[in-house]
Amino acid sequence: MIIKGLIRKQISNQYTVIDLETKLEYNAVASGKLRYVKVDENSSFNKTYGRNTKKQQQIIKVSPKVGDKILLDTSMDQNVIIEIKDRINDLIRPDVANVDQVLLVFSCIRPVFSFHLLDKFLVILNEQNLNVTLVISKIDLISEEELTILKEKLEYYRVNLNMEIYYVNSKQRIGFDVLEHIFKDKITVLAGQTGVGKSTLLNALIPELKLKTQEISDALGRGKHTTRHSELYDFNEGYICDTPGFSKIEINIYEKEELKSYYEDFTELSHDCKFNTCNHINEPNCAIKEAVKDGIIPEDRYENYVKFYEEIESKKNKYWKDDLNENCTFSFNSWFH
Repeated sequence: MIIKGLIRKQISNQYTVIDLETKLEYNAVASGKLRYVKVDENSSFNKTYGRNTKKQQQIIKVSPKVGDKILLDTSMDQNVIIEIKDRINDLIRPDVANVDQVLLVFSCIRPVFSFHLLDKFLVILNEQNLNVTLVISKIDLISEEELTILKEKLEYYRVNLNMEIYYVNSKQRIGFDVLEHIFKDKITVLAGQTGVGKSTLLNALIPELKLKTQEISDALGRGKHTTRHSELYDFNEGYICDTPGFSKIEINIYEKEELKSYYEDFTELSHDCKFNTCNHINEPNCAIKEAVKDGIIPEDRYENYVKFYEEIESKKNKYWKDDLNENCTFSFNSWFH
C-alpha cells in the first residue's frame, strides 16, 4: 500500500513517518533510487552554489529529511520511502524541510547576547523566506536594568522588522502564556547558538519530552551539544522541531550586491539613495548611511552589514582565484592529451 506521509524523525538512515490521514507512525528506510535523481531547472531540489547562479537540468543526490512530505510503500518487508515531494524550503543547518516559521532562541547571557550573530541569522533566514520569531531566554540571570537596556535595543527590530519578540524564563515558565499560541498548523523550528536553552525551552513547552539539557561551559564559553538529531514533536495542533545547536554559522551568498535585499529595514529608505544600484558602502549620497548618522538605523546593525558585505566580497575573490587555478591547471594538462 502507498501512503502519503510526513517524516517526523531521522536518526542516521532510519526514519519515522506519520501517515497524514490516519496519524499512524511507521519506521522506514529510503529507497536506493532516491539517492540520485534527475531534476529540471524549476525543481525545488535544484540549487546553485558558489559563483554559478544559473540553474539547469542535472542529476543530483537527494536524501529524505525531517519535514519532508513523502510517499511510503508499506507492501514490502521494510517500509520504504519511494518519493519525496517538492519542498517549500530546505534548510541545511538545522537540517529540516518545509518549515513555516523559525523560533530563533537567544540568551541574555551564557552565552552573552550578540547582535552580530542575530543579524547574521536574520540574513540567512530571510534568504530562505522564513518568518522569524525571536525568543530571549535566561532573563532571570541578568538584572532588571540590563534587561531593560536589551529590550530598548531590540525595540528597533520589533518595530522596523515587524518581529515578534518574547522574553522567557523557561525553568519557571515565565512568558509562556503569550508564546504558546504561535504554533498552530505550523512546522516550527527552534534555532540558535549552542547553549542558549532550546532544549530547556522545549521541555517547558512539552514537559513529557524530558529532553537532555546541559549547562554552558564556563571554561569554553559555550554549551555542549545536547540534541543529536532532528525531530518533530506534536504541540498545539502543529509541530516543533528541535535541532542540534551550533556555534558557527556562515552566510552562503556569493554576490555582495545581493546582501542588501535581505535587509528589509533598508529597502524603503534606499529609495532616497542617489544611485539605484547603491550598496550602502562607499557610494555618495547614500540614504542608509545618512540614517545611521541620524540614529534612525542602529550603528551596530549597519556595521554588521558592512562586515557581512566584506566577507562575501572576500569569499567571491577566493572562488575567482580557485576557478582561475582550476582553469590554468586544465589548460596545462591539456597539452599532454
